Amino acid sequence: MTARILIIAGSDSGGGAGIQADIKTVTMLGGHALTAITAITAQNTLGVQAVHPVPTDIVLAQIESVAGDIGVDAVKIGMIGSAQTANAVADRLTSLFSREGAPRKVLLCGDPEGGSPDWTPAFAGEQSGGDRRLAKRIPIIFDPVMIATSGSVLADPDAIAAFGRLMRIATLVTPNLPELAALGGEAAVRALGPAVLIKGGHAEGEQITDRLVTDAGETLWTNPRIETRHAHGTGCTLASGIATGLAQGMPLDAAIERAIAFVRAALAHAPGLGAGHGPMGHALGVSPFDQLKDRKCPA
Repeated sequence: MTARILIIAGSDSGGGAGIQADIKTVTMLGGHALTAITAITAQNTLGVQAVHPVPTDIVLAQIESVAGDIGVDAVKIGMIGSAQTANAVADRLTSLFSREGAPRKVLLCGDPEGGSPDWTPAFAGEQSGGDRRLAKRIPIIFDPVMIATSGSVLADPDAIAAFGRLMRIATLVTPNLPELAALGGEAAVRALGPAVLIKGGHAEGEQITDRLVTDAGETLWTNPRIETRHAHGTGCTLASGIATGLAQGMPLDAAIERAIAFVRAALAHAPGLGAGHGPMGHALGVSPFDQLKDRKCPA
């Protein structure tokens, strides 16, 4: 069964980040994207011109609609819109399928205890919708979006203060270096329970190191920096890529490694659109349909 990833995030009218980047990422990695839109933005490669938060009750209605019928195997949270929505989403996800009250262990590929993560993708059991989804504890990835690549602010101080509720229910939090500082640092995030992937793109140097910190220790990924101004949506893409991998039953470090590789490939294939921070090339420079259209459809 196709893995189902619920994305709770804002819309980017320029198509580079937000829900648009999330949907493209999940699709390219073989999952099915479900969405609960938290905010509508007017933005392009030069910046954000306007933001309209979606009312909290409508955000919750979107979550209930898709979870109750289609089912969910992983959740990715991005731009949250407001403190009220952050708290309400935390409450709703806790009642549906969070890790709160469950063991905090996150299994990695080399774990001696076995090769299965400590959550169960819903498609591995009998879930097909309805209330049976409530019995499943699934991975929740929280990308604490605060500032767009262009520098525009996407979360006010009250919303950032409410991020603690979301971090408490998350499996993994994926801050960049400025976001990590705003959250109080690595120790403050880890004290709330989740694993943390600290993204190193804002550090100086020709190499970028992303660092995963879990109860089991640290894992590092170091890669050459790709020099480009067309890097809008890297954080959204990475988090959605990780969520897709976990929904498909991959161990955490394997899901992260694949997601990093996908981000780097998308950066290398950026189409060069716009006069500012342009979108990446999620389709990797090809038209998948044109390449696959002559294949025989399954009977």
